[in-house]
Amino acid sequence: MADETITPGMQRYVDEAKAYLAKRDRYIQETVKKWRFDTIAVHGLYSVQEAIEDYQGSIIEPIFMSTSQAYRDSDEMAAALAYMIPTWCYSRIANPSTYYYEWTLALLETYGFGGEASCCSTSSGMAAVMTAVQPFLVTAKSPTEPRNFVATAQCYGGTFQQFSVRMAEERGIECRWVQDPTNIDEWASKIDKNTRLLYGELPSNPGLGFFDIEKVADLAHSHNLPLIVDSTVATPALMRPICHGADIVVQSATKSMTSSGFGVCGAVIARKGLHTNIDNEHLKNDFGLYVKYLPNRDYGPNLHPMQAVMTLNDVRTLRSKMDLLSCNTMKVARYLEEHPKVESAQYLGLPNHPLHELASKYMWLVDAEHDERYMKPVNRYGHLMSFCVKGGAEKTRKVFDGLERIWRATDLGRIKSVATIPAISTHQQQGEEGRKIANIPPNMIRLCVGGEHPDDIIADLDQALSQA
Repeated sequence: MADETITPGMQRYVDEAKAYLAKRDRYIQETVKKWRFDTIAVHGLYSVQEAIEDYQGSIIEPIFMSTSQAYRDSDEMAAALAYMIPTWCYSRIANPSTYYYEWTLALLETYGFGGEASCCSTSSGMAAVMTAVQPFLVTAKSPTEPRNFVATAQCYGGTFQQFSVRMAEERGIECRWVQDPTNIDEWASKIDKNTRLLYGELPSNPGLGFFDIEKVADLAHSHNLPLIVDSTVATPALMRPICHGADIVVQSATKSMTSSGFGVCGAVIARKGLHTNIDNEHLKNDFGLYVKYLPNRDYGPNLHPMQAVMTLNDVRTLRSKMDLLSCNTMKVARYLEEHPKVESAQYLGLPNHPLHELASKYMWLVDAEHDERYMKPVNRYGHLMSFCVKGGAEKTRKVFDGLERIWRATDLGRIKSVATIPAISTHQQQGEEGRKIANIPPNMIRLCVGGEHPDDIIADLDQALSQA
């Protein structure tokens, strides 16, 4: 608390807050942590009792369309703005609706994890990437101190631009790209005394890059560094990196989580007590709340309450949707790998994919062993795949332009099937050399299979490929 005398009135509010937080923690530990994944996704921390006592029985989390919170008196305001008690104070910083979103995502990402985590919501996936990495790249000793971080070259084009242009070119913070993330020695060779974090995306968009989370996490922790993982494509329904040693998870919830396509949003979920060589106990002990109440308070990239609740409604059926989309994609991928006009089909679920075995170690449909359709663990590989058309870029465009049912857009993770050519869209700005590093050829079509019947998607692909 910054230079504030604690008055008796403030202490009363602090004591009330401690009692409230203890009650909420008991509810989490004694009730919520015992639920299955689907139940957590549906309810989060919004209870029947809370709805009846506070919100006139609303069964859906209320949307607080207010810029700020009113306080009962100066003592409560002083305690709140010193972050001594739970508060939302101003919607640029926090909001009750975004709290419900954050609590739910933190619980889902740590399903099966023995420790605790917190979440900071953001206005987009790119804001989540920024929120996750920037606090570790602050200058510790002097403005001229060299700083670097290590990241997988196979990543979303926006992430590549943020790291190579915004960080490296504009701020002089070196990004050391790992071209083969399955090679632990390559990771190790990039780390030195000035390294601040390790960052990886898996499965990567669009190249389906993958790495061994446990091994990379162990390497990071041996240097007292955090491992940050972008798990947007998998979602916690198929993979939870924190359970395998990662410190922080980035979600562009715009994608798989918000499959309806209604809006843009992101999230950063961090285990409490993460590894870092940054001398900041608040950052280390509760990264999610630290970035929410301090850096993001000042930068202002936090989430709108309307979008928070809209995303929550999509998340409620996350497991079943990811199961459906995964099964549909597997059928489409099998069709494409046999098509005479397809040079290659890339999908982690295909047994001949070079990363199939590694992906199978981590990507499992959560709670499948408790689902009466399966009653055993089952691998699921998500909705993202790609394929390369024979004949080069010109024929690839003909196939792409011939699509009728599949939408041509840069989006992914939709309930509707969507395709793009990454070289001319999502990864255009990183240039030919950058695309070469990330293994994105000009004849690649990225395809995200939706919830339609897969036979209809295959029929659309068949007629489009016939035009090549």
